[in-house]
Amino acid sequence: MQNIYSVIMAGGIGSRFWPVSTSKLPKQFHDILGTGETLIQQTYRRLRKLSDPDKILVVTHKSYKDLVMEQLPEIPVANIILEPARRNTAPCITYAAYRIKAEDPTATMLVAPSDHLISNEDEFTRIATLACNQAEDTKQLFTLGIKPHRPDTGYGYIQFVDLDEDPKSEVKRVKTFTEKPDAAMAQQFLESGEFLWNSGIFIWSINTYMNELNESLPDLYSAFEAGAGKFGTGEETAFIEEIYPACENESIDYGLMEKSHHVYVVPSDFGWSDLGTWGSLHEHASLDENQNAQIGNRIVTYETKDTLIRVPKNKVAVVQGLEGYVVVDNEDALLICKLDQEQHIKTFVSDLKLKFGDKIT
Repeated sequence: MQNIYSVIMAGGIGSRFWPVSTSKLPKQFHDILGTGETLIQQTYRRLRKLSDPDKILVVTHKSYKDLVMEQLPEIPVANIILEPARRNTAPCITYAAYRIKAEDPTATMLVAPSDHLISNEDEFTRIATLACNQAEDTKQLFTLGIKPHRPDTGYGYIQFVDLDEDPKSEVKRVKTFTEKPDAAMAQQFLESGEFLWNSGIFIWSINTYMNELNESLPDLYSAFEAGAGKFGTGEETAFIEEIYPACENESIDYGLMEKSHHVYVVPSDFGWSDLGTWGSLHEHASLDENQNAQIGNRIVTYETKDTLIRVPKNKVAVVQGLEGYVVVDNEDALLICKLDQEQHIKTFVSDLKLKFGDKIT
């Protein structure tokens, strides 16, 4: 277990969580759940069960360096990897992999988003340890797939089959990846029992990742390999500033995982949510007798149900006559929209930028 490096991806903006999540202070740096910990702090604490602080890296946009330092003071400053531009998950993960390789080329690497919810952390640790142990000794890429509880159209799906050599093994072979399906297909996936939600959590050895990267994304591999001797040195930043903005905007799922023939999955059930929307928060928050989620300590409701209300601590809020709404208030903005139409929040944010400028979002 001494050579497990954990990588936290923390460069996203989380625009669907506006007005709390903004480009200056994205959702991973907020206590979205009202637990006293921000999402990135929860993620770090969870990964501490697998890796020591000096083996936990955070990849984030360079504008968030101070936020990471403030919220995760145990992590060495050198382990905060700064992206000069946002280029999706493939360049992000590759940057971290090269940094780890410079320190320990025999390492096992776990990659996790910074803003997901996992309620059963002991089960997560067990499953992640199982995958890490197997990844260390094989040339396999692992992902953790979530056993679906409903026909959700907001997640990607993984189809799996049993291993020929060990059908009873917890580890399964990935057959196909499917992007977000429509409602009918999602229902079929659920009923078949052969599909899992794609959690976006990945595990592999550094050597295996480099070999797969060279095969599936040779241009990205070549770009980083050109500076292989510069990672972990004073030359790293200048090299990254030069090559990173030119990298293609590519996800690790599409660019590598879907192309590889060596992908395996561990079906998991540890209370996972990607917390991608206010609606997903409503599903996981504590609900009152009217199915309202109240995040704030001075909220009073009347004739209101199936509604999420989030206001700053100690701010008094009275909500009357709403059903199926999102009400989110902070010092700078107020959002009131229908829960089943929250997909329009990205459009709201774009319109606000055009009307009032980038500062509001």
